[in-house]
Amino acid sequence: MTLPAQDEGSAMEAEFDVVARWTREAVAELGPEHGIPAACRGSASPAALDWLARACGLRAGTRLVDVGGGMGGPAAYAARHVGARPLVVEPMPDAARTATAMLGCTAVVGSGDRVPVRAGRADAAWCLGVLCTVEDKAALLAELRRVLPAGGSLGLFVLVARVEDPPDPPDGNHFPTAARLGVLLGEAGFEVVDGVALTDLPSPDREWQDRVDRVEAAIEAAHGDSPRFAQARDQERRIAQLMGEGAISAELMAAVAR
Repeated sequence: MTLPAQDEGSAMEAEFDVVARWTREAVAELGPEHGIPAACRGSASPAALDWLARACGLRAGTRLVDVGGGMGGPAAYAARHVGARPLVVEPMPDAARTATAMLGCTAVVGSGDRVPVRAGRADAAWCLGVLCTVEDKAALLAELRRVLPAGGSLGLFVLVARVEDPPDPPDGNHFPTAARLGVLLGEAGFEVVDGVALTDLPSPDREWQDRVDRVEAAIEAAHGDSPRFAQARDQERRIAQLMGEGAISAELMAAVAR
């Protein structure tokens, strides 16, 4: 679920665009029931998405813009479970293509500094696993505020730094501290109204995790010897190591546009 476009060959392009294409191929072989779990892998669980939907007040007909929405897993989950009307905005072309082809999402290729939505036209916005991949966080938050009316809801999933300068971060990642994130949200015109650590929510059930595991196994069987596969896995390894060491934590937040 990334926001900035990356040069071909970069680790982030491998992690979020190449793997999206491979995921689409694996789900085509395994069955459509694998699509949403696979497209949420690494950044969203059912418990997290249920929390975000409640905290943001999503309901049938809510116009939800998912900025940096990746393969569309969270958007498709919101459409299926609460009847939201999501638009996925995603800079990686294969990820956006996967959101449409695999999950039936309305998706456009676009960046977070110029979201293709008119001012105040979204009821809610999500930005999940994205802020840590963006250097100019203030610009992204300002654009999220632009597309929302006063009172509109913003849902965030953020990897937050718990130490100064976490060591060996994944390529393209810039983790904000909790204090800095609070300042940025306030300056952008948001008020944080709720939050929870991902670790305080239930883990995915066995059926969901089995589907994720089957897709991962299919991707590794087909592409495990590819340098792009190694790049993507190294990105994941670094994040897991930082989380295991307590250098970063995964946080969910809900904010309201003032």
